[in-house]
Amino acid sequence: MRVTPVPARFPRVTRHAAAVVLAAVAVLVGVSAQPASAAPPGIPSKATAQSQLNALTVAAQGSTSGYSRDLFPHWVTISGSCNTREQVLKRDGTSVVVDSSCAATSGRWYSPYDGATWTAASDVDIDHVVPLAEAWRSGANSWTTSRRQSFANDLTRPQLIAVTDNVNQSKGDQDPSTWQPPLSSYRCTYSKMWITVKYSWGLTLQSSEKSALQGMLNTCSS
Repeated sequence: MRVTPVPARFPRVTRHAAAVVLAAVAVLVGVSAQPASAAPPGIPSKATAQSQLNALTVAAQGSTSGYSRDLFPHWVTISGSCNTREQVLKRDGTSVVVDSSCAATSGRWYSPYDGATWTAASDVDIDHVVPLAEAWRSGANSWTTSRRQSFANDLTRPQLIAVTDNVNQSKGDQDPSTWQPPLSSYRCTYSKMWITVKYSWGLTLQSSEKSALQGMLNTCSS
């Protein structure tokens, strides 16, 4: 169940315009639309992200030939009965309650990509900031399956984040030259996340991708 009563598949402009008014409604019904205190770890400063962007290798995008999500095993068990998805739901949510199998039975999740808040885990996807197919085209095609598994379940860098499911699906495997978060105020953070993940994993980027990232990074104040 969604807290903010903006239909998930409204045009982006309509949803964004309505968000300001509906934030007050959320408060009136006793449910906060504020983001959780947790966030993906390892988001660098603007200066660090700039240095990392400058150091990334620009190359033509590789082929998706041979790609399969099965080559990036996920979600793997992290602790006890909790897998990677469940760990991120707990990390990024507020007042999350799980059952004996670690499935979230209640909680609240704020999606920074579009500013929506949800109270059902089924409405939330865990986004790979750098999509698996994009990683494949950027160098992961030569990795071992073990390394691809580590990438797909990376909880130490800002590679995984809980967001609105249909927003994640609209992103697909696109890079920032063709897709950026609908909520423009989050694009600075998104660029820093994307850059540091590619840098940390030694992935390449296209010239159009680098230009888009630079434009987003330029909006950052720090």
